[in-house]
Amino acid sequence: MEIPQGTSREDNKARKQIIKNFYASWIAANPEKKVWNKDLHAHIHVKYRSTNETAGQASISYESTCEVFRLSEILSEAKLVKRMPPKKDDENQKPYSEILIMKYKGAMLVVGKQKTTSEYVQYCISAKK
Repeated sequence: MEIPQGTSREDNKARKQIIKNFYASWIAANPEKKVWNKDLHAHIHVKYRSTNETAGQASISYESTCEVFRLSEILSEAKLVKRMPPKKDDENQKPYSEILIMKYKGAMLVVGKQKTTSEYVQYCISAKK
């Protein structure tokens, strides 16, 4: 599969679809939709919001799209860098009591701690900034 490297709207749209297809395959292969993170000593869950937010954000650049293909490795190996409150004006972050910034090699993983269940949920993956 060829991942478009350009910056056109068509390239972004194609990368977004590639990411969505990847998540569909990943979920089929990982029906529990979670991976144990060694640093947090807890599972990180992959939910609809994970796929939706990542497809929207990671599709912006070729490098970020490539990072998504290392999903299992990143979820397992990422190390906590920073904890912070969710953005008050971000509707997508409302379900979380805390946002965790984690990094692994060339990737940045954003994880939300869900208010209702205290589960860690993958929020977004992108190339490290």
